[in-house]
Amino acid sequence: MATSPRDLATRMAGRRKPDDGYVRETFTLPREKARVKARDFLTRYPKAGYMSAVESWRELPGGDIEFTMRRLRSAD
Repeated sequence: MATSPRDLATRMAGRRKPDDGYVRETFTLPREKARVKARDFLTRYPKAGYMSAVESWRELPGGDIEFTMRRLRSAD
């Protein structure tokens, strides 16, 4: 049983397949900077060639956006 948020995060990270072929990057930025960062990422790694996507996102209490971008590892 998870006793702290860190324990829960570690347990959930262990559920992810260690080698699913994707590289993930997580960012925490103010809303406008998050939009620019996501656009830049998708421009640099277009979906057609890299299967890039915003995997998840959430708004934090302070108004910042935390989001995870994903792309194929084989594209490196």
